[in-house]
Amino acid sequence: MDFTDAEKKEIAYLRTRYPEARSLTLPLMWMIQKREGFVSDEAVDLIAAELDIPKIWVEEVRSWYSMFTEKKEGKYVLEVCSNISCAMLGSQDVIDHICKTLKIKIGETTPDGMFTLKTVECLGSCGTGPMMQVGDRYYELLDEKKVDQILEDLRNGKEHEQKPQEWPEYK
Repeated sequence: MDFTDAEKKEIAYLRTRYPEARSLTLPLMWMIQKREGFVSDEAVDLIAAELDIPKIWVEEVRSWYSMFTEKKEGKYVLEVCSNISCAMLGSQDVIDHICKTLKIKIGETTPDGMFTLKTVECLGSCGTGPMMQVGDRYYELLDEKKVDQILEDLRNGKEHEQKPQEWPEYK
């Protein structure tokens, strides 16, 4: 594994903006994840060598941020919030439904490589739970019917437009 010529050019530019080599860890991880879909152990070695920093520093960054993955994931990563607010509004039912529908467990990817299911601590939308994030799109006020429609749309390549916050009617 190595950086491409275009990536090497970008790294040279980034070095002018971040004189402290360690500060380039995140940009280089994004670069690798964008290209490979994940940050492998080999990528950690490459970044550490490029920045001349200990490998453990790169591993710490990779393991700290949930947006970096250590293995290839599905085309769509379903991140369901499991925090207390979403839990009280039924996130476990949503998770169970996704597991049953896709025949996978949390952390697994469907055999066709289409979906990976994860739980996350908080997505910051406590008033509209249960909710999940797919890419940069939030899906809120979920129930089984909505989840089924989302999965079908994603399978058919239909990605939903992000709409302004839709708050539920409280009575």
